[in-house]
Amino acid sequence: MSRVVLETDSAEPVSPVTTRPPSAPTVADVTETTTQKQPTPPRGQFDAYQPRSPEFRAAADALRGLRQELFHDAFAYRPLPRAAADGPVARRLPGRLRSYAGHVPHAVVAVTALLAFSAGSVASGDSEGMGALIRGLLCAVPVAATLFRPVGAFWMSMASTPVVAMLGSTWWGDWPWLPGSFLCHLAVLVVVALRTRPRAAAWMWVVTAAYAFTVETAFGWGHYGTNTAPMLVVSALALLTATVWHIRRDARREVTAQRTVTAHERSRRTLLEERTTIARELHDVVAHHMSVVAIQAEAAPYRVENPPPELERAFATIRENAVAALTELRRVLGVVRAEDYEAPHGPQPTLADLDALLANVRDAGLSVEKAVTGAVRDLPPGVELSAYRIVQEALSNTLRHAPGAGARVEISYVLGGLGLRVVNGPVPVPSLVKPSPGAGHGIAGMRERVSMLDGEMTAGPADDGGYEVAVFLPVATAGEGGA
Repeated sequence: MSRVVLETDSAEPVSPVTTRPPSAPTVADVTETTTQKQPTPPRGQFDAYQPRSPEFRAAADALRGLRQELFHDAFAYRPLPRAAADGPVARRLPGRLRSYAGHVPHAVVAVTALLAFSAGSVASGDSEGMGALIRGLLCAVPVAATLFRPVGAFWMSMASTPVVAMLGSTWWGDWPWLPGSFLCHLAVLVVVALRTRPRAAAWMWVVTAAYAFTVETAFGWGHYGTNTAPMLVVSALALLTATVWHIRRDARREVTAQRTVTAHERSRRTLLEERTTIARELHDVVAHHMSVVAIQAEAAPYRVENPPPELERAFATIRENAVAALTELRRVLGVVRAEDYEAPHGPQPTLADLDALLANVRDAGLSVEKAVTGAVRDLPPGVELSAYRIVQEALSNTLRHAPGAGARVEISYVLGGLGLRVVNGPVPVPSLVKPSPGAGHGIAGMRERVSMLDGEMTAGPADDGGYEVAVFLPVATAGEGGA
């Protein structure tokens, strides 16, 4: 171990220091090092990152809203769109004038600009000379500018107001808004409020009030009368009315859009329910055929004496496939079956049951006739079932939408298919029973059944004011079926 003696300039001796070789850090040293506190930053270095108070955030949000509504792209080109052709005003106009109804807002703004020009040019009784012309233009241009640059028109109105006041004001006249400026600024506020968001209307009123109080405080001592209070009260009522109209219009649009979506979803759900109903009804038809195939395949070998083994295996395979198809069909039916669905205990209806259906609707008060043309023949069960359901739905629609009217059912057995026509007459006047509204789901169900069979269907008003449903369901002939 060596000894090191340090020398200094002072006369006092320095105590010897013993040096030791460096040693590895211990666990205590590491623990002490990791638990040391971080150095405190200098005061004020991170003040910008300190959380602000709720009042400061509210003020910052307000200033941000002011900048966004009245300063950001203030003079952007935003032309006034045409009014809707089916609006409340356009619906009351004759056919020739209805085509011009879209320009009614533009005409109203133009007339208001002319009124502001007239009021501005005769502000102080001097309606002649260059001064009157300049005052009129300063009052009319901001109103006309609302057609193309609404927010910029507000700032133009704010800028023209003191200029018009200096050109035509007197100590006994209105202050700080002359008649032309009063009409101009009020019209600009209303039009801009209708064309922008409600928050912009609030900010415009605040800026108008700030301008009025500033001018009153700085220059109001030289004028006998003031119209600051009328301007603020009238503009507040006008802006409130415009804001309520704006909110109602937006709410009406949202309700209309929601109703459209709801109607679409309801139609889609009804279509799915109708397809499910069709699948349940056709299950019995398909299951009957598959059961017949399985039974005949099982009994076929016993109808032939000493059948070859290959034929027995073929019939056994047919039976196994038919039974497997029946099992899968029942599984599919279990998926599409509703929870409250009860399987029918009887067979599915056919055209042979149509007379009983007509008797039921006659008991309900509907006068209905039936006409059959062509050679009556047996049709595939799916066609018979669909034809019965289509006639049933058409007669139900007649009972709901045309109470008291007569109906006629025509069935035509033609080559290659089956024709159906159900037509009802107009509702008698006067009628004690009012028609019940509907959503058209019955027509959608009929179209779904016709589409399933690759048929054709037309439905619409008849010439006599009633309603007609015409359907053609194709049926393959014996030659086509064999092919």
